[in-house]
Amino acid sequence: MQAGGPAADKAREEDAIRGVVERLKNAFSATHGPTEVEAAVAKAHASFTDRPVREFVPVLVERKARSILNNHSVDHR
Repeated sequence: MQAGGPAADKAREEDAIRGVVERLKNAFSATHGPTEVEAAVAKAHASFTDRPVREFVPVLVERKARSILNNHSVDHR
């Protein structure tokens, strides 16, 4: 476990999720608006809320959000 306790862990996770949002905004800028990307990340992140092990949550959120965005029709933009 890393030093800093639960508050520091939460802050690291939040920073990592912000990074996910920015990467996906860049990756999907041609097909999805920023609000849609943020919503996909929020939906993906919410699905891991009750998971006790948080270390890999940002990676899993990014994968799930990419899947959501890849499967979402451009017609819904």
